Amino acid sequence: MTQNRMYRFTLGLLLVMLNISCDQLSKKEVRENIASHEKVQVVNDNFILTKVENTGAALSFGASFPPIVKTLIFQILPLLILIYMFYYLMQKKEISRLSFVAISFIIGGGIGNIIDRVLYNSVTDFMYMEVGPLHTGIFNMADVSVTVGAIALVFNALVPEKFLKKQSVQS
Repeated sequence: MTQNRMYRFTLGLLLVMLNISCDQLSKKEVRENIASHEKVQVVNDNFILTKVENTGAALSFGASFPPIVKTLIFQILPLLILIYMFYYLMQKKEISRLSFVAISFIIGGGIGNIIDRVLYNSVTDFMYMEVGPLHTGIFNMADVSVTVGAIALVFNALVPEKFLKKQSVQS
């Protein structure tokens, strides 16, 4: 493995692990310190902590699927996609720094939720925001990682290169 490839691998793994760690540590605190459906107001009614165990996906989609279907759709398939994404990250000859970080965030967030599904058969969600007309579902730090990564990828794709100082992470 060349020095640049080792650097990319280490950086990618570090970013993924940081996202997984933030997600798992925050969920651990919530599991230990907030009762199920308890509401802790952080900023009035605008930001609330509440513990919900979600056996489905976003907004409980698929919660009533048979166990084998849930395992396939919410664990095996996502894990295969995340492994491919990491492979892509390592194999892509030139990739912008923003795309590299964004994909790493998506991988870390995805793995964070898969860990919950494997260990607890559900995902611990605990944050709710309401700002003006914006009302979120209940979410967690893994969801934040995936969302920030996706927004960064869209931003990177839509903003013309001349407005960004694009520097690539080369192998």
